[in-house]
Amino acid sequence: MSLEFNSPLELWGGVECTVNRVGDRYFDQLERAGHAHRISDLDLIADAGIRTLRMPILWERCAPDGDLANIDWTWPDARLNHLRELGIRPIVGLVHHGSGPRNTDLLDPNFGEKLAEFARLVARRYPWVDAYTPVNEPLTTARFSGLYGHWYPHARDEKSFGAALLNQCRAVVLAMQAVRETNPAAQLVQTDDLGFTRSTPRLRYQADFENHRRWLSFDLLCGEVGRDHALYRYFRRIGWHDENFAFFHTPPCPPDVIGINYYLTSERFLDERLERYPAHWHGGNKRRRYADVPAVRVCAEGLAGARAILQESWNRYHRPVAVTEAHLGCTREEQMRWLHEVWQSARELRQSGADVRAVTAWSLFGAYDWNSLVTRDAGHYEPGAWDLRGGESGAPRATALVPLLRDLATGGESQHHVLEIPGWWNRAMRFDFASVADDDGGREICARESHSASMRQSRFEERTARPILIAGARGTLGQAFAHICETRGLPYFLATRALMDIADAHAVEKLVDEMQPWAIVNAAGYMRIDEAECEESRCHREISDGAAVLAQACARRDLQLLTFSSELVFDGNARRPYVESDAPSPLGVLGRSKAEAEARVREILPSALIARAGAFFGLWDNSSLLTQGLRALAANRNFTLPGDSLISPTFVPDLVNAGLDLLLDGERGIWHLTNGEATTWPEFLERAALRCNIDGGHIEARPLWAMNLAAPRPQNGALNSERGQMLPRLDDAMDRYAAHCEALILLMRQGEAMKNAA
Repeated sequence: MSLEFNSPLELWGGVECTVNRVGDRYFDQLERAGHAHRISDLDLIADAGIRTLRMPILWERCAPDGDLANIDWTWPDARLNHLRELGIRPIVGLVHHGSGPRNTDLLDPNFGEKLAEFARLVARRYPWVDAYTPVNEPLTTARFSGLYGHWYPHARDEKSFGAALLNQCRAVVLAMQAVRETNPAAQLVQTDDLGFTRSTPRLRYQADFENHRRWLSFDLLCGEVGRDHALYRYFRRIGWHDENFAFFHTPPCPPDVIGINYYLTSERFLDERLERYPAHWHGGNKRRRYADVPAVRVCAEGLAGARAILQESWNRYHRPVAVTEAHLGCTREEQMRWLHEVWQSARELRQSGADVRAVTAWSLFGAYDWNSLVTRDAGHYEPGAWDLRGGESGAPRATALVPLLRDLATGGESQHHVLEIPGWWNRAMRFDFASVADDDGGREICARESHSASMRQSRFEERTARPILIAGARGTLGQAFAHICETRGLPYFLATRALMDIADAHAVEKLVDEMQPWAIVNAAGYMRIDEAECEESRCHREISDGAAVLAQACARRDLQLLTFSSELVFDGNARRPYVESDAPSPLGVLGRSKAEAEARVREILPSALIARAGAFFGLWDNSSLLTQGLRALAANRNFTLPGDSLISPTFVPDLVNAGLDLLLDGERGIWHLTNGEATTWPEFLERAALRCNIDGGHIEARPLWAMNLAAPRPQNGALNSERGQMLPRLDDAMDRYAAHCEALILLMRQGEAMKNAA
């Protein structure tokens, strides 16, 4: 693999490939993501312009029981040969946050020799491979497995941490020696998470210790650990001896590329004032209890940042450096901003004279359950450049990150409008707590920035970034879009009906020309299902005519459009949840207006995104049927609901976030966006009441026909998706809704008590 300094900054890629062990269970990210079974993923990577890939040929997968005589080479043979055909250079990884096959672990003194035997076989089979990462992030893995007890062998002491780190770094040296028997020119691309720790004055000793410790894997491999090392006394305390250091001196095995895995949470802040932080941040050492929190959430001066971390690495070792993981589990535009910011930092540092080789777009196909450090199987998925929530097809769906990758890979400048706004880590909304402290711990400022969802225009208006034009300022959906766009740093303009009647073509054209949006969100429309039966012409105008007018405005200017529909376009006779390809067959006036709106929009603007949602419940709306029901139950009043019709509840914040992601991805056509579960209204209200600690005994269920409703409703209003389940599970959404409702329910009960007392 050519790594000439006079070549341009390269874009590398990587697939999340952790195979960690918790107890007797292995968590295999390649299996969970389906990448283990889709060789076509490599074609997608090549099409995105990536020509170097961190490629997992993992010990645990190839020899799960440690039997090297019976390795099945089918998978690596097919993948590595296809990479050669595609012109992609692999950096082969052998252990990725792993503890090895079942016959070993990180505390096994022969761990290194065993990995070296596997590395020797890999090198002999693929002699053309010239770059390796034998063990990914040895320091991080030693902490998680030997110090914190998260992963196997679940130790929680410093001696186990030290042994795990030494064994992994020995394994790197021995594996590279074995590889170089076949390919003497093979290069070591050594990775580790490298952050930075700050603290209050009382904890500066701990921050200093952690800032020395973060270099240990690189220091060991470079032969720079000995009696003169800043942590020598610590090494002796945890059982390291001079012969341990000597192994890395004779001769040293320095990385050919220092691979820095840098995340927002890599930078920490330590604070002994525990009362300022939630209990889950509390920790400590043997001397003092303290909170260990992400620095981005509390430090007024912000992050050191990727450029500073890379500069430190270059200054310390004067060896080529690369960002070997750049990923953010966040909303789409923030993922783009993070990757772009890291790329710009690396490029600027390279231009200043540091030998920065590459930036690696990580988790190309997303990752599972890293919010729990892969210690449980909760199904929490965060997308990458491709989204794997592909519905029945199961095919990866390209997100807005893919065009950005192509721009970076070709040396171009991305012109995407979201990059004009700084990421959340650079905005005031980053603060999580009531106060922040600088490095001296002496300055405090109010950190929580208030957000008003009722504001008409975003506070990003002074920037040149084009906004999203949102129609429907007074409705639940319009207010939710304003609130979430503000939080996500997406410039927007929230249009009232007086300013833009969506069925008035002249008013629409005038405002669109004035605002110059890149997209329009139609959150307006007639929502009163029973009244619609008596106001057919008005309903038709506000729903069908209005959507068509907005579609025409977008078609003339090549703008994106997101508009909304619902389950009312179906008659409810199906015996399964409805999917996107089912033909509409509405029962009432509102349903007919929505079905006609869909048809007219698709004819005028084939690129439009049409989201069908189910029964709304949300955080900023007290008019939803669910909230009304909880109010009644909290006041010990009966609440009557149809008990024999199915619904698909839709949590409004999830709906808005998914809609914005799909809009940024350039998706089109009809999508069903719900929280993925069919239920009845009484069951739904009962589950919410249970979470809110409210007695559900006053729920009264009746047949739909006995409700005496003016407008017909579909008996089966459940929605499913052929295209992908984009929203979180209903239980997850209801937990978040209930947490928000706690204060609301308390106020309602206090109000009822005051009424009764009066």
